[in-house]
Amino acid sequence: MTLICSAPITTKPYDLDDMKKRLKEMEDEAAALREMQAKVEKEMGSVQDPANASASQINREEVDSRSIFVGNVDYACTPEEVQQHFQSCGTVNRVTIRTDKFGQPKGYAYVEFVEVEAVQEALSLNESELHGRQLKVTAKRTNVPGMKQFRPRRPSNPYMGFRGRTPYAPPFAYAPAPYGYGKVPRFRMGMRYSPYY
Repeated sequence: MTLICSAPITTKPYDLDDMKKRLKEMEDEAAALREMQAKVEKEMGSVQDPANASASQINREEVDSRSIFVGNVDYACTPEEVQQHFQSCGTVNRVTIRTDKFGQPKGYAYVEFVEVEAVQEALSLNESELHGRQLKVTAKRTNVPGMKQFRPRRPSNPYMGFRGRTPYAPPFAYAPAPYGYGKVPRFRMGMRYSPYY
């Protein structure tokens, strides 16, 4: 059985003027979105001036001076239990138990107090027990941007064959400023041709 269609198939050819009109609308919409994005960023304060950035750094240092790091926290521990454990030291402002990207606790927490004197009291609770685990309590340090500890790269597979000849690296006579604290310049090997990469 064959079907015969008697209605002619018509396709509307794209008109150049229609396409230009649509392109103009899309460009106008993109410009409006960029304008809205800039306005939102300005309101949110993501565009920071250096004076504001230094003020936030000073504020962060002040908050960190009132905070402690608590290590070896039990995974079943809640922020309320940690707060109760450190309540005798002073008024607890906030307890933060760090979690991974799946929401599982990492095993450490930060406790922020209202007064600075409470930090010294809390340090006396070092090696105290909570949920049967011995806590490690230290003063919280302030992260300084660009001061990450240098860890050399290691090969992903220690049983790899050819590692190449390491080039001569002169003794550390470079000023540390361009490379950061504790970093040395890395010398790269010349690339060899390999058809398998």
